[in-house]
Amino acid sequence: MAKLSEKIGYALDDAAAGGITWKVMSIVFPFFFTNVFGLSLADTAALMLIARMFDVVTDPIMGSLADRTQSRWGTYRPWLIIGAIPFGLIFAMLLYTPELGPVGKRIWAYTLYLLMMAIYTAVNVPYGSLLGVMTEDDNEKNQFSSFRMVGAYAMGFVTLLSFPYIQKGIGGTDQHQYAVIGALFGGLAAVMTLACGLLTRERVKMVRADKFSFKQFADLFKNKPWLILTSIGICTNFFNGFRYAVAAYIFQYCMGGDITVMGLIINYTVFMAFGEVTCMIFGGVSPKFTEWMGSKRKAFLVAAIICLVLSVAFFFIPMEKSSIWLMVALVVLTSVGVGLYSPLLWSMYADVADYATEKFGTSSTGLIFSSGTMAQKFGGAVSGSLIALVLGLAGATMVADAMGNESIDPASVTESVKTMIWAIFSLFPAVIALVMCGLVYIFPIKK
Repeated sequence: MAKLSEKIGYALDDAAAGGITWKVMSIVFPFFFTNVFGLSLADTAALMLIARMFDVVTDPIMGSLADRTQSRWGTYRPWLIIGAIPFGLIFAMLLYTPELGPVGKRIWAYTLYLLMMAIYTAVNVPYGSLLGVMTEDDNEKNQFSSFRMVGAYAMGFVTLLSFPYIQKGIGGTDQHQYAVIGALFGGLAAVMTLACGLLTRERVKMVRADKFSFKQFADLFKNKPWLILTSIGICTNFFNGFRYAVAAYIFQYCMGGDITVMGLIINYTVFMAFGEVTCMIFGGVSPKFTEWMGSKRKAFLVAAIICLVLSVAFFFIPMEKSSIWLMVALVVLTSVGVGLYSPLLWSMYADVADYATEKFGTSSTGLIFSSGTMAQKFGGAVSGSLIALVLGLAGATMVADAMGNESIDPASVTESVKTMIWAIFSLFPAVIALVMCGLVYIFPIKK
């Protein structure tokens, strides 16, 4: 039986990766690159798509490499311990705007973003795989997974809620504010990642493959549960990715800027923070909810239906500042579903890893969990990329300032562009949730 301190320690890495870096990359980066850093919509879309293609190769390679690591710290923990500082440093550099021309900025952004994806892979694929070797008890796996999600969403809430207040406290230009925030959050992420590597333990002895073989990759495509669960993982991250990436545009263009209610600044990060705290609460409830439903599959299906229905409902909210609390209420209720299914996804990956070991004779835990990390990055960045492209198709154009920095021209944001922004936040995720329901229904592992 693992101690409480170990469960908290395990939660710290996703508090860093999911609650800080990934939340900022998903919610802040699309807006930051187009309205602060100075990339065009086309450059931002291309940057995120290229990074995703890069991940298709690096994530499974990292999973296979992690499975073969042997050290005094274990198989997966050394990657967290060694990768912690580069992880925080590269993240901080991404939010810094250098004094360079348009070409230099493109090179900086592309290089740093690809490095961030690489170090994220090097840390988070082993972190996800760690769940498969900390315990053999299925209920305890659910508990670890629940702690992970609570950590991610709790830190996500803190990150998003504090964002506008930190900006206000820092002062100066937007570029200066984002650079300081990058340094603060990057340092915190590094400390949390290191603490996770030091506080956790690996107890389950792995059945290792003797040497690298492409057979493991081929076996994945014979593994029906893996194929379906990876598709589900991509859907969950498309669902969140569309909502996260377009939230800033909702406030900037649909709501006419930040809203202050009773002294509370509600901007796009605070708006999504309401959902984060809900996900934190219901991520903690998820194991009990799953037990009540009788299986992970049934619990996941109910959670996905909640997301589907409430996403459609959001589209019909009036696009007015007076509707802010109704908008918050729908975000909170939708996040009930997200909070319930999020821990289940990683626990189901552990089930798929067990299935693969039994069917094919050797452990491929890291390789299987790498698909979860790949789905996360693919869904988040492709949705962000698609938003940039869709807004361009809807009529949004870019305008350059005297320094050559580009941002969306407010004059090009017509009613059709606003409606498209609203639909990206609501109807696009609803369609993804519908697909998710179908995939969960046919998932063959009935635990």
